Amino acid sequence: MAVTVSIPTALRQYAGGNAAISLPSGPIGAILNALVETHPTLGKQLYNEQNQLRSFVNIYVGDEDIRYLQGLETLVPDGETVSIIPAIAGGGAV
Repeated sequence: MAVTVSIPTALRQYAGGNAAISLPSGPIGAILNALVETHPTLGKQLYNEQNQLRSFVNIYVGDEDIRYLQGLETLVPDGETVSIIPAIAGGGAV
């Protein structure tokens, strides 16, 4: 079966304009690797030079942040949605 990876608007230009991509289920690390193999420019947005997820990239399986599960080893069941959520920085004087 497959899982759906939801691509945020800010990253769609690196994923062929796709809002969602279907990939085989398994550990989230393998799912992200498959995503980057298909869309290499997206990899530069998700991973740093040490091939670690960038600190501002949050990955959710359903409603759960993988940092509070098993990280990249988190198993994603068939039919589940994986969301890539880049942290938004902002602020300033009001």
